[in-house]
Amino acid sequence: MTKSEMAEKLGEKINVKKQQAEDIINIFTGSIIEALARGDKVEIRGFGSFRVRHRAEKEGRNPKTGEKVHVPAKKVPFFKTGKDFREIVDKGLPK
Repeated sequence: MTKSEMAEKLGEKINVKKQQAEDIINIFTGSIIEALARGDKVEIRGFGSFRVRHRAEKEGRNPKTGEKVHVPAKKVPFFKTGKDFREIVDKGLPK
């Protein structure tokens, strides 16, 4: 599902125009991104939690040449699904 398809579905459910629904989605995702950039954790009960994980620097290899390369430390976003989310995906929706 693309953001456009999601906006269309949201617009139908809450009876707003597609552009307004897309604005809501952008505000929602933007808020999560801003919180993670500040180093905060975002938890949405039943859905999951977003947090930042720190990756240590390491020595890697260029797969083409086999040459050693330095990979610097970095922060990466991480999402952990909630229990309800995992169970629904595992069992599927009723038909």
